[in-house]
Amino acid sequence: MSKLNKKNVEDLSVKGKKVLVRVDFNVPLKDGKITNDNRITAALPTINKLTENGAKVVLCSHLGKPKNGPEAKFSLKPAADRLAELVSAKVTFAPDDNVVGDSAKAAVAAMNEGEIVVLENTRFRGADETKNGEGFSKELAELVDGEVFVMDAFGSSHRAHASTVGVTKFVKETAVGYLMNKEIEFLGNAVESPVRPFVAVLGGAKVADKLNVISNLLEKCDTLIIGGGMAYTFLKAKGYEVGTSLVDNEKIDYCKEMIEKAEKNGKQLLLPVDTTVAKAFPDPIDAAIEVMEVDSDKIPADMMGLDIGPKTMELFANAAKTAKTVVWNGPMGVFENPVLAKGTIAVAKAMAEADATTIIGGGDSAAAVVQLGFADKMSHISTGGGASLEYLEGKGLPGIDAIQDK
Repeated sequence: MSKLNKKNVEDLSVKGKKVLVRVDFNVPLKDGKITNDNRITAALPTINKLTENGAKVVLCSHLGKPKNGPEAKFSLKPAADRLAELVSAKVTFAPDDNVVGDSAKAAVAAMNEGEIVVLENTRFRGADETKNGEGFSKELAELVDGEVFVMDAFGSSHRAHASTVGVTKFVKETAVGYLMNKEIEFLGNAVESPVRPFVAVLGGAKVADKLNVISNLLEKCDTLIIGGGMAYTFLKAKGYEVGTSLVDNEKIDYCKEMIEKAEKNGKQLLLPVDTTVAKAFPDPIDAAIEVMEVDSDKIPADMMGLDIGPKTMELFANAAKTAKTVVWNGPMGVFENPVLAKGTIAVAKAMAEADATTIIGGGDSAAAVVQLGFADKMSHISTGGGASLEYLEGKGLPGIDAIQDK
């Protein structure tokens, strides 16, 4: 599973051809400015390879979740502008609310070999995109004369949309890009053939999002660490009083089952032994907050856990440091708040110091690692939160399955 038996960009002969590339330019924006261009830089190897080989490269991506049709704040223009600063090839943005309308067709028709056109946000087409509409899939393919489609948007590969799956039916050749290969290689090897000890660290708020991941990883890893908001449902399952902490009451029995499964499989399941508590969730999220540290079985009835405590930081850090493979998905606390970021920092620091293959599973953990300055110390930071979770669950990803085999 970890070696991708799919055609990749190396297998394509693209000179003079139009190539549609599905990238993941779903970058965070603040006041129209990109706050983290990680996803754009991650796509550069594929884009540069195609332009250097004389392709006419047409890029498509979604950005955010536009609910009311095309809106300027969801435009891909800032991403196109940033790309133009990062590549030597000529980049043209096609401002076209229909994505593949007259403006896009004109931009593509005017292209020379080795140039790039960036299309507008695919989700401006609403259900045509998200419900994998055949009409929109065909229009995307026709824009590149039905020649070549390259899938390099790992972050969108778990969704069967027109621009990730539908379009593949209407082009002659399909392939995956370098980013896709790299993602599957790291995540696949970690899950299928890890160098042991293999430690998985799961955090984040909701147990429900990670049910199948927990179950699957308890079969694969040696130690599973659970922090973040979801830890309190596990602590409640152990019979502890968790005060006003976030708890998913419907999942308490499931957590009990997982605690039993870990014991039965001889796996180490580590939960917080102490916790950082406060009277209420910080509002705004980065506001000053008064906290105290208590043992996990002594959380006061009127307080909520918002980060792991110092003893837990040491426990989790030691487990991560002794590993040879570590996969981490989800922060240990409310990392956006400096007072409540300590647990997440402790885990990131331990992973940065570990003599191990360290993989960050996208989403909030990737944001935390970048924000805290540990990015260059990790072996791999996934560009897809939801996609990496589904992959860690052992699921096939539709955006990969749709690509031609070698």
